[in-house]
Amino acid sequence: MYRIFLVEDDHALAKEICRQLECYGNETRIVSDFHDVTGEVRAYDPQLVLMDIMLPFQNGYYWTSEIRKISTVPIVFLSSASDNMNLIMAINMGGDDFIAKPVDPMVLNAKVQAILRRSYELSGSSGMINFHGADLNTNDSSVTFEGKRTELTKNEMRILQTLLDNKGRIVSRYTLMVRLWDDNCFVEENTLTVNVTRLRKKLEEVGLKNVIVTRPGSGYIIS
Repeated sequence: MYRIFLVEDDHALAKEICRQLECYGNETRIVSDFHDVTGEVRAYDPQLVLMDIMLPFQNGYYWTSEIRKISTVPIVFLSSASDNMNLIMAINMGGDDFIAKPVDPMVLNAKVQAILRRSYELSGSSGMINFHGADLNTNDSSVTFEGKRTELTKNEMRILQTLLDNKGRIVSRYTLMVRLWDDNCFVEENTLTVNVTRLRKKLEEVGLKNVIVTRPGSGYIIS
């Protein structure tokens, strides 16, 4: 059973989403105070957050950036604004995936179960992986290089670990999408591009430049 926290101001929709998720044995909670979403996330300590974009007072992008200051919990955006710009914005702000409204129950459950499975089966692995003089800690999803440390989201961790598992070999975009989203028939390909871009930026911030190389038409490789 997983704890799922829903940040959605349409109460009827929120209740229906919770009903769907609870059918799969999950525990759910709906936000009650739109002034203090971060506080409620901290108190509930969920294993997944479903976040609407258009909310009272502050939008979902704002609350995602605030949650990212205290947690790497997977965040999936829910919004009727499903164009590419909103998708890119959602991922850049720290989201892990995007579900368009109106929400299809089958798509919702497929995505939620997949992200929970890939996020928390990963926690069973342990140890340190060294690359380019840096350490990837698979216990806390962090990278440390020359005293600087950055935390990775579950997706970023999955991408980096897959590339390191295949060091010296090109990993196709399709392979990465299957590893990240085993419900990949529902995935926007731009989501992978944005995740890789965000991972590169985090690595560069600690001094690791040009680690992930794009091979046009083929995929990615650790240099």
